[in-house]
Amino acid sequence: MAEPSKVVHVRNVGHEISENDLLQLFQPFGVITKLVMLRAKNQALLQMQDVPSAIAALQYYANVQPSIRGRNVYVQFSSHQELTTMDQNTQGRGDEPNRILLVTIHHMLYPITVEVLHQVFSPHGFVEKIVTFQKSAGFQALIQYQLRQSAVLARTSLQGRNIYDGCCQLDIQFSNLDELQVNYNNDRSRDFTNPNLPSEQKGRSSQSGYGDAAVPFPQVGTTQFMMANAAAIAAAFGGGLPPGVTGTNERCTVLVSNLNPDRIDEDKLFNLFSLYGNIIRIKLLRNKPDHALVQMGDGFQAELAVHFLKGAILFGKRLEVNFSKHPNITQGADTHEYINSNLNRFNRNAAKNYRYCCSPTKMIHLSTLPQDVTEEEIVSHLEEHGTIVNTKLFEMNGKKQALVMFETEEQATEALVCKHASSLGGSIIRISFSQLQSIRENSQ
Repeated sequence: MAEPSKVVHVRNVGHEISENDLLQLFQPFGVITKLVMLRAKNQALLQMQDVPSAIAALQYYANVQPSIRGRNVYVQFSSHQELTTMDQNTQGRGDEPNRILLVTIHHMLYPITVEVLHQVFSPHGFVEKIVTFQKSAGFQALIQYQLRQSAVLARTSLQGRNIYDGCCQLDIQFSNLDELQVNYNNDRSRDFTNPNLPSEQKGRSSQSGYGDAAVPFPQVGTTQFMMANAAAIAAAFGGGLPPGVTGTNERCTVLVSNLNPDRIDEDKLFNLFSLYGNIIRIKLLRNKPDHALVQMGDGFQAELAVHFLKGAILFGKRLEVNFSKHPNITQGADTHEYINSNLNRFNRNAAKNYRYCCSPTKMIHLSTLPQDVTEEEIVSHLEEHGTIVNTKLFEMNGKKQALVMFETEEQATEALVCKHASSLGGSIIRISFSQLQSIRENSQ
C-alpha cells in the first residue's frame, strides 16, 4: 500500500461522474486544492490541502463504500506527493485554462458537424471559430471562444458527457494554440466572426466530415437529440435524463395540492421549487387554501419539479405535484412575481445547477455564508426546524460552506423552505439539498 499522501487516487470513475461529484465526495474532509480527471483510464487524482485530511477521507471510506451516481468508486493513496501541471498534460495540452478547447469525440455513431458542435457549446459563451479534423485519436475539433471563462465553463459542464443519447462522448482539454486559422465556412470549419469566407477551395468538391454521410442524424425536436440548451442539461444528468423525465414537456405551470395552509406562503414555495428551475410567478388559490399554482421558466423545469417533489412531506403534509391545465398564471393582485428575482438559481450556469437536482434529502448544503461564521451559529439558526444530527463547516475556493444533517427529510425540507435567502451574520445564505449520505469529521 502506498505511503500516506495528500493526493488521493480514485478508480472506476465512469463517464457519468463529474468533477463536482468527486468534490462532493471529499469536501467533508477538508479543502481540495487540485483535481485531475483521467478520463481515458476512468480514474482521477485529487489533492487535499494536507495529509491528515486525506488520511481522514481514506479511513472513512475504508469502512463505507463510496458510491457516485450508483457506481462504486475505489480510493487509495497516490504515489504522487504533489500534483503538478505536468501530471495533467497530454501531448502538450492539459488543464492550463485557454479560450480554445481541444475536443475528442468517442463512441461516434452519428456524424458530427460544425452546426452540431455549435449547438452544444454555444450555451456557455460566444463561439468564434470551430475547426474539425480526423486524427489517430479519432474525430477531433478545436473550438475557440471569445472569452477564456466561457471555455472553462464549457469544459466543466460538458466534460465526459454525450452529445447524443448513449453515444458521441466528449473528451475536452484546453488547447495550447493562441488563435485558430479558418479558411472556409462549411460542415468542417466555421468562422462565426467572418460569414463571408468561401465554402470550399475553387474546384474542390465537398467531402463528408466524418464517416458515412448517409447515416441519418437524430432530428432536432426528437427525444434523441439534445438541442443547444438541452445538450447541456442532459449532460448534467450524465448524458441522459432522470427516469420518467422526457425533456419534451411543454407545460410550464404545476398545481401543488395538500399544502398546509396555516404555514405555507409564496416565498416558501419559491424556495422549494426554485431548486428545479427559475420561477415566473406563484399564486395561492384563495378558494382552495391548500392549493397553489407555480409557473416555472420552461416545461423541462416544470417536469423536474413534478418528478422530484411529488410525495415530498412539508409541514406535516405529503405534497401532490401535477401539471396544471393552465398554460400560465395571469398577472394580478393575488399573484407574486418572481421573474426578475435575483434569487432564481438558474440565471447563470444553468447546466451546473441541474446536476444538483434531487428529491428532498436529510442533508442540506449552505453557501454564501459569512467568513467568520461558526457551527454553533449555524445550528442556532436552523435548530427550530428539527433535530440536527451532524454539521460540518468547510471552505471551498476561499468561501465558507456548510453541511447540516437532520434526523428526517421533512425537517431538512422545512429548514430549506424557511431559511433559504434568510440573513445570517449579515449575509443572505443559500440552501439546497445535498446528495451526500453522511458527514465524517476529520481525525485530529
